[in-house]
Amino acid sequence: MSDSQAPAQVGKPAQAGGEPGRRRGLLGLVTAVMGSRVIRWGFVAVTVAIGVFAVVRDWSSLRHALASLGFLPVAGALVAILAALAAAMQVWRVLLRALGSPLPARPAARIMFIGQLGKYLPGSIWPVLAQMELGNQYQVPRHRSASASILTMLLTTLTGLLTALVALPFVAGSTNYVWALLAAPLLLVLLIPRVLNAALNKVMKVAKRPPLEVELTGRAIIAALAWSFVSWAFYGLQIWLMVHALGAPAGKAALLSLGGFAFAWTVGFLVVIAPAGAGVRDVLLALTLGLVIGHGAALAIALVSRVLATIADLLTAGVAAAFTRRPGAPAD
Repeated sequence: MSDSQAPAQVGKPAQAGGEPGRRRGLLGLVTAVMGSRVIRWGFVAVTVAIGVFAVVRDWSSLRHALASLGFLPVAGALVAILAALAAAMQVWRVLLRALGSPLPARPAARIMFIGQLGKYLPGSIWPVLAQMELGNQYQVPRHRSASASILTMLLTTLTGLLTALVALPFVAGSTNYVWALLAAPLLLVLLIPRVLNAALNKVMKVAKRPPLEVELTGRAIIAALAWSFVSWAFYGLQIWLMVHALGAPAGKAALLSLGGFAFAWTVGFLVVIAPAGAGVRDVLLALTLGLVIGHGAALAIALVSRVLATIADLLTAGVAAAFTRRPGAPAD
């Protein structure tokens, strides 16, 4: 377009009330609401208040459940969460390698685990920004780190929904989740490399990110999905160890633990104004586990799981920082 044409285009009036204008206006409103500090921290305050009310209401059964758990199930649950985090790191590492930036395990752990601490701020963008800056220290282009992080979130959400889909509808008493079977064909189609790449590029466009530099191969997708399902299995194990310790039947508890945690985590992640899914994940998990151990005991496990997850995040970030030097940093 020539310089003489530019003013005419700039000065051209927009179509009043047009569909694109309405969409931009709605998107701007949603963005403003989601970015509002008052809205985000107000949501946190409300969820904390609801959590406190639930604890006070069920304090007797909650205290009994905490006393009944014992050290070994809780310690085992912490180990399972650490294993789940390690598998999740591998998902990000596989995707980053597929995009053209292979990294050894230690630098990848440093970028992933330290960057993940950003999830405790309201909004899902902070871990991505942190990993972009940390990755840049290892000569990983920022846009590539961002792409790998966004891809990891999308595949984790996808596999979380599939995990819940496999487990929850087949547990007696959890008929409220049968509707999830309707999503099975769509989720399975998304696993096809050509479809998945096209969907990912569409998401990148909506997020105003450049398209994938290199389309993901079937081998990379399978490897990332495999590590993601391993991660969900360990997350389910941490819940099962505690539920089983309170006397729940092993088989039914396993399905509810696996599917319930995956479903609760995924919904908590999608509610982006909740830092690390605070409140949302815990309530949904407690409601699901209440089918086999009662609401007080289920709430106790949800709270213990939340504390253990925070401890695991701090442990992995601390170990990654302590045992992996930044490029150019002097040796101890």
